[in-house]
Amino acid sequence: MPPNVFAVLVYLAVGVSSILLVSGLAKARRGPGGPVHDLMEAAFLNGGPARAVDAALTAMVTDGRLMIGGPGIVAVRRPLARDHVERAVLDELTRAPSGALHDLRIAVMRNPAVQEIGDGLAARGLMIAPGEVRRWKTWSTWQLVLCLVLLPVSLVATFVQYAFHEGFADMPFPFVVAVLPACLAGVVVAAVCSSRARRRVSAAGHRAAAEYRAAQAHRTDAGHLVVFGGLRAVPDPVLQAQLVAAARLVRAGGARTSRAGARAGARIGGGGHGGASDSAAWVPVAVWCAASSGGGGCGGAGGSSCGSGGGCSGGCGGSSGGGSSCGGGSSGGSGCGGGSSGGSGCGGGST
Repeated sequence: MPPNVFAVLVYLAVGVSSILLVSGLAKARRGPGGPVHDLMEAAFLNGGPARAVDAALTAMVTDGRLMIGGPGIVAVRRPLARDHVERAVLDELTRAPSGALHDLRIAVMRNPAVQEIGDGLAARGLMIAPGEVRRWKTWSTWQLVLCLVLLPVSLVATFVQYAFHEGFADMPFPFVVAVLPACLAGVVVAAVCSSRARRRVSAAGHRAAAEYRAAQAHRTDAGHLVVFGGLRAVPDPVLQAQLVAAARLVRAGGARTSRAGARAGARIGGGGHGGASDSAAWVPVAVWCAASSGGGGCGGAGGSSCGSGGGCSGGCGGSSGGGSSCGGGSSGGSGCGGGSSGGSGCGGGST
């Protein structure tokens, strides 16, 4: 194939791939929008499942409905739940073999009642679903790699071109120079789109979270403080230390929780569709990570499990403080935004 024809094909391939990548990612981040309905949705936007669970646990311990004693063992004092996440805490606690806080946090993060919060936010365009994030991150990665590989290949082709023309004087436009703009443009587009794909909270989600926070600024209860400040905002230092320790234990057990998360995620996926067969209930599905903006921690099946996360970015928005969940953790806080590290175990919680 003549070099000039191949150069044209490179421009067409990079151009088409970039257009589809940009338009697809933009479409995934669009939606009808709308307000945040309750405190747990705000928590999910700010830190994914980990933030929602930590807020529920903090509220229940602070008002005496739960007690955490000894080396992080949770006990029920009053079995009263005020929302669906607190109900999930009580349900999972009845099934917990030891009542260990870190195991309880993981189980509640994977509970369908908590996972469905993310599904609802994604349906309204406030977050990007895990499957969409993985699709566009994979596309971006392949485009980036192929464009980078094409650079040394074009250099080799240029030397071959030089040999056939016995020097540069009689040679047409050097091949490496001809394709260099396309390669650089493809690398830039892929890098930018990969970065944006990790931000699970959309622009509409950020606005909705900010509006809800302003509307609820008068609230000073412990659960509300954790929703917007992470575990650093827990008023009780003893409880704060227990929750931070539990988040770190979750991160330390990444390999084990990732395998368990795949099984749990499969069960969640099957349970979400009425009338599904038993075999269909074990099909791997993506689940929401612990930290919304980047990805994170619930050990989702099908490769969706994340490590620890932070930042409310796009969606697994990270937990702050001792580690979060959906992605690369943000220590100090934010909302799974700061980075999701897809694939790491049941990412640590929001701190």
